[in-house]
Amino acid sequence: MRHSLPIAPQFYVTAPQPCPYLGGRMERKLFTALQGENAEKLNDTLSKQGFRRSQNVLYRPSCAECTACMSARIRVADFRMSRSQRRVWKRNAHLRRSAASPWATEDQYALFRSYLDSRHADGGMADMDLFEFAAMIEETPIRTRLIEYTDPNAAGDPDDSGLRAVSLTDMLDDGLSMVYSFFDPAQERQSPGTHLILDHVQIASELGLPYVYLGYWVPGSDKMGYKARFSAVEVYRHGHWEDLQDPAVYDAETHPLEVAPIADQVARITLPDGGR
Repeated sequence: MRHSLPIAPQFYVTAPQPCPYLGGRMERKLFTALQGENAEKLNDTLSKQGFRRSQNVLYRPSCAECTACMSARIRVADFRMSRSQRRVWKRNAHLRRSAASPWATEDQYALFRSYLDSRHADGGMADMDLFEFAAMIEETPIRTRLIEYTDPNAAGDPDDSGLRAVSLTDMLDDGLSMVYSFFDPAQERQSPGTHLILDHVQIASELGLPYVYLGYWVPGSDKMGYKARFSAVEVYRHGHWEDLQDPAVYDAETHPLEVAPIADQVARITLPDGGR
C-alpha cells in the first residue's frame, strides 16, 4: 500500500506594482494556491492570519516598505448599529435577500460594470469582461455563496432587473468573509454598501458565527475608510487581532523598518493542524 504525505502549501511573492490605495507607494503580495481536499481548512486557517481569497489564490499584503493594510473583521456578538446605520437599515428594509451557489449572470455583470464605471473606472478590474467576471464568481474550491439583494418594486419593469447589490461571500468555520461586493451606483444615497455589511452581520448572528470578515482596512485611504465606521471592528496587526483604535495611531505602520523579511513572514504562518 502506498502512502502519501500532505504537501505543505508553497508561498510566493508578486512583483511590485503601484498601490491602489495609497498614492506614490508600491504594493506586493504574499500568496499561495488554494486547491485540493484541504482547501477549506487552509482558507479557514489563513483567513484568521490576515489572508484573503481571490478565486483559487490566498494572498496577504507583503509590501517592502509599508504595512498599512490590515485585515479587518467585525465581532458579531459585540456589534451595535450607530444611529446613522439604523437609518440605513430602515431605508433598505424593502430589499429581498437571496443566496445561491456562485453562478454568474448577465444581470450581475451589468450591475458590476455600472459599479466599476462609476466608482473604480481606473482600478485593476476596469477592463474585466464577462468571462473574467464569471471566473471571479465561479472559480472557488470552498463553500461560497452569491448573495443578491433585489427590489420587489421593480417587478414588471422590463428595463429594470431589480438587482440592487451583490456579495460574493465565503463560509468560514468562524464567520462570513465578504470576498467582493458591488451595488447599483444610482442607489448610492440609500447606502447599499453599508446595508450589505449590516445584513452580513445579521446573517452571521443567525448562523451563530462570531465574525464577519471585511477585507483590508487601510488608514489614510478614502476607499477603505468606511470600515472604521462600524463598531466592534478588529484588525490583524503584528500577528494577532486587536480592537481597532483611532486611525491616527496607525501612522507608524507605513515605516519600512516595520516590515519583516519574507522568509520570517512565511516562517510565522500557522498551517492547518498546527503545521508551519
